[in-house]
Formats: sequence, structure tokens, C-alpha cells
Amino acid sequence: MGADRTLLARRGMLAGLAGVPFLLRGSPAAQAQPIPPTDVTFLFSNDVHTCRMGNGLSPNCAEEGKTDENLLRHVRALNRVAELHWPETIRGAATRLASAGEPIAPPLGLVLGGDLTDDGGGQTALPEEGSQLVQFSERYRQGEGDGRVHMPVYLGLGNHDLDQDGHPPDIDWYRRELRDYVEVNHRSGLFFHPTVPVPNYHVESDSYSWDWGGLHLVQCQRFAGDTGKGAVSGLDWLKADLAAHAGDGRPVILFQHYGWNSFSTEHWDPARTTFDAEGAGPAHWWTEAERDALLDAIWGHNVIGIFHGHQHEAALIYRAGQLDLFKPKAAYLGGFAVVRVTDQAMDVVLCEAAADGSVVFDQAFSKTLG
Repeated sequence: MGADRTLLARRGMLAGLAGVPFLLRGSPAAQAQPIPPTDVTFLFSNDVHTCRMGNGLSPNCAEEGKTDENLLRHVRALNRVAELHWPETIRGAATRLASAGEPIAPPLGLVLGGDLTDDGGGQTALPEEGSQLVQFSERYRQGEGDGRVHMPVYLGLGNHDLDQDGHPPDIDWYRRELRDYVEVNHRSGLFFHPTVPVPNYHVESDSYSWDWGGLHLVQCQRFAGDTGKGAVSGLDWLKADLAAHAGDGRPVILFQHYGWNSFSTEHWDPARTTFDAEGAGPAHWWTEAERDALLDAIWGHNVIGIFHGHQHEAALIYRAGQLDLFKPKAAYLGGFAVVRVTDQAMDVVLCEAAADGSVVFDQAFSKTLG
């Protein structure tokens, strides 16, 4: 695929259409409407890391657990969530969830926080369809049966999807393939009929937003403001989106790949010749200035949580300043979150898929809203 052809498809012919829903929803008449009632249940997961290459796996994937068997276990657990109740206790301690003991409603969707694939979709020496992206679509595209998720999937990309360069002259081939996959799944237009349409899609950054009831949700991809590997910052779009669609104070949730945990914020440590939390050299993933720019973009809005990925082994519920942040274990390790937002409360439970595909509750969080 030539660069000029890609630019035409993604930046040219339909670019004007992407703003139409945004303008309609941001009109004064729309802003004057009362906030709709909210009772929303959804799932979040991250770091799927599909690893298929040819008839096998990429190097080290089997040893790290990045296998199709583990992803099938994860998919089975996601599909069983609606059979369960919100836990009243976890390991003998009361969860204090607002929803404790109630049935979990069928999730409205699964939101993903990046690293869908392990190596840029599955690169080969000559550009061709990425085998890892194909594997991902076989498992995490809404369908029937035991091998696919049974709900709409909202896609987000991470560094493993976007940092991999192809062989010259096709350096951006696999990056473009993954970004196109997100766009085709979510962006509506005259010639696009996405499987999971969203009303506000930013073509340049592939950030997008949608609403479930009175809850506004924003997918920021690797991170809001990313300019790495030729990416276009979505910060101005994010500011405009929040002003138009959340300026009335409704709750907002953001999704991206990088977070505020020690791994996401590590710097080069020259004494140890590695990146770590104590390093004073250049940032590894994103800088303090980039984090401050995101905080500035969301300032004054009712952001009730940020969900992210990037670190694999630990399940985290933590705070950075006034932000509540949530990071399940990696999907290939079985991790995901179940989230419920109502007009009164936000409940989050971090979960893990057991060996038989059942769901193990790990950590719980609840806070009052309104």
C-alpha cells in the first residue's frame, strides 16, 4: 500500500464527514438537554499480545504465556461474567461495592487498552496481512461460539502495535494496518459500515468517543497527545470533545495504554544501565510534560477514572493526584476488569480467568458519584 493511497483513504475523501456527529452533539441545543440516567456495565482488558507467526509463535511467546490457549481461557471468562453476581467478599474481606450481591448485567462492551498484538500485527520481511492481527480478530471480534467474545469490542493500540518499523521502504506498513483496523471497526461514513460505530472519531489520531447513557467514554490509544512514530496528537481534539460532550459535568472515563504506575513512568538509569523508577535520564515511554499536557486537557471535567495497560504481571488500583486509575493483569495472563457506573456510584472489580475459564475476583473498588 503506497503512502499516498493511505493518506487519501484516511485523511482526505471522508475527513469532512467525521466531524458531522461531533458538531451535531456539540450544538447549544444538545448541551441544554438534561444528562440521561446512567446504569452501565462494561468490561476492560489490556495487553492481549497475540503472537502467531506462520504455524508457530514469535520467539519467547510460549515461555511468557502468550498462547492461543490462554487467550481462549480469557475469552471464555469474559463471556461468563453476566452469569455472576457482584462479589460481597473477596478472600474473606467485604468488598463494600454499591452493587454487592446483585447480578452483573450483560456488559455493553469490552474496551481494550492497547497491545492487541505482540509485534506490530505480525511482521514479516515482505509486507503482507499480519498473522497476529488475524489471530486477534479471530478471538476479540464479536461473534458466536466459545472462541470469540460475545459483545462489541472497542479497540485501543499500544506500543507493541505502533512502535514496530517495517522493512524499508515499507516502514509504516504494519502501523498503518493496525490503525486502519481500528478505523474500519469504529468510524462511520458514507462508505464505512463499522461493526462498532462511534459518534466522534478523530481521523488524525484515531482517538474516539461515545456515550452509554449519561457516561462519556474516550479511547486515547497509546496515550492522549502521542506524537511518536509519526502519530498526530489528539489533545486538541480531546479538549474539544470534552467541552462539547461532557461540559455539563457528566462522568467521563478515559482509556489508554500508558498509565502513572512506576513502569509507565520509568526513566533511564545510567548507573544501572537500564530504565527504572529511580532513573534521572530520558523517559522510556512518556514524559512528565506529556502527562501534564493530558492533565491540562481534562482539567475541569468530571473524569471518574482512567483505565490503562502496559504492565503485565500486576493488577493495580491506585491514585495519581486526584485521578483514580485501574490496570488489570494482561489479557494473556487472564486479567480484566468489570465496571459498573450508575448515577450514584462507580464499582470496579479486577478479575482473572482461571484455568477452566471461570472468573476469579481479585480486587474491588467503589466510590460515590454525584
